[in-house]
Amino acid sequence: MREIKIMPCLDMKEGRVVKGVHFVDIRDAGDPVENAAFYQREGADELAMLDIAATVENRKTRLEWVKGVAAVISIPLTVGGGIESLEDIEMVLAAGASRVSMNSAAVRNPELVREAAKRFGSERITVAIDARRNPDLPSGFELVVAGGTKPLGKDAIPWARRCQELGAGVILPTSMDGDGALTGYDLEFIRAMADVVTVPVVASGGAGKLEHFYDAVVKGGASILLAASVFHFRAFSVRQVKDYLRERGLTTPR
Repeated sequence: MREIKIMPCLDMKEGRVVKGVHFVDIRDAGDPVENAAFYQREGADELAMLDIAATVENRKTRLEWVKGVAAVISIPLTVGGGIESLEDIEMVLAAGASRVSMNSAAVRNPELVREAAKRFGSERITVAIDARRNPDLPSGFELVVAGGTKPLGKDAIPWARRCQELGAGVILPTSMDGDGALTGYDLEFIRAMADVVTVPVVASGGAGKLEHFYDAVVKGGASILLAASVFHFRAFSVRQVKDYLRERGLTTPR
């Protein structure tokens, strides 16, 4: 049986961890280095760090943030935001990231995914896919880029399949409709992704109760469970989530 991993997420803005609802209404959630060290002690299996303003502000990921967080943890760190080229990937990995996550740049230049997987290995390349519900598209999910500000009129599900073909080792879908709302992951969206790829799918956006994590695995097909608000504001701990999943027959790293 596959192990289900827990991945707290540090959304970064102006050097601080922040959290919004539906990608807006941002509030402060503390210092990234303190948060990272805390989550490792809590038993997190991986950590994500997303520079949420990088693409919108047309700049690179802040490497000093990556270095600071990487220095206090030994668990894998996925870093995203403002990654546009092989050189950017190289610098982020050199700063201490285990994986990079691309979103807007991958949509703009799909060959970047292929070249990155070839040079650095598929296991180091995550493609993040943001979408919103749109009944006019075959799957009902429309691809959105630039930190949720730019809908593209394209179906998000075939894009996930294409990303795997290009060499992505992980797919990280986030439903804008669920982000930060604490109403549960968008299971239909995650399942649609999991049904067209064989690489790990990260459930992201909307966890608010312990059962949401279980549902993301059993109903959604996710194998990595990302959450932010519930961990940052201490609704419950990483350990509580793991205990809950184990009690229901799922396997998580100790």
